[in-house]
Amino acid sequence: MNERRQGILAGVLSNIIWGVLPIYWHALRPIDSGVIIFYRIFLCAVSSYLVARVKYSREELFAPMKNRKLLLKFLLAGVLITVNWSLYIWAVNADHVIDTSIGYYIEPVVVCLFGIIFFHEKLNRYKGLALAFAAAGIAVIVLHYHRIPLISLALALSFSLYGAAKKGLSQPPILSLFYETIFLSPIALGVILYLEGTGKGAIASVPDAPWKLLLLVFAGILTASPLMLFAECTNKAGMIAAGLTGYISPSISLMLSIFLFHEPFESIQLLAFAIIWIGLAWFTYGETKE
Repeated sequence: MNERRQGILAGVLSNIIWGVLPIYWHALRPIDSGVIIFYRIFLCAVSSYLVARVKYSREELFAPMKNRKLLLKFLLAGVLITVNWSLYIWAVNADHVIDTSIGYYIEPVVVCLFGIIFFHEKLNRYKGLALAFAAAGIAVIVLHYHRIPLISLALALSFSLYGAAKKGLSQPPILSLFYETIFLSPIALGVILYLEGTGKGAIASVPDAPWKLLLLVFAGILTASPLMLFAECTNKAGMIAAGLTGYISPSISLMLSIFLFHEPFESIQLLAFAIIWIGLAWFTYGETKE
């Protein structure tokens, strides 16, 4: 399997995991979304460190510490993905899975747009039409509800910016993820200790369901795995391929929101999705022609 195909496969796998993750976040209720977010940051740092230590020596692991410019890039990527995580978990547990699906349907096209703007990837008529259809889908929602879909746009922009920041990093995915989370993990740990010590944390939230605490432990692994796969996709297959595989996740989440979580799904939302889907189909066809 050549490098590009490996990258595309990694992108597909990462999006399948992301697509089914709403089931996991729902299972953690009634633990507060804020508590989950801080656990997720800390446990992701721990998980990435343990995996990195298996693959790399201590010298290799801490070598990037000597490059201040590289550390600032890692910090930027870490802040961006933390914003995305936080908004996503809050939205899922506040029964806005459909809004997250809209955001992640828009995101592949925004990733493509950023690839064109920041990395000079070529814009052809297929990509141009896909961008136009995505804008039209957003316009339908804005005109009908008289409001901008802020959750959806914030998710799309924050993750696309994260992908753009990752594109410039040549470090292996697991080392990159470790440095994206390590600087925020002390803050997250401090907040966790405070919340648990004051009875506002995860332990006090599920006194009759201690198994949910065990389930919470896997937040780090379930965060690290798809992010590493996504990084492999952007590095081996490019931003456009990452954008192309990116609509697998919201398709799965949309089906879950309708048929499993029974969120209300209006005809105007279906129209907006249909418009975006047409653009993505055109986008996909264009990719197969190249």
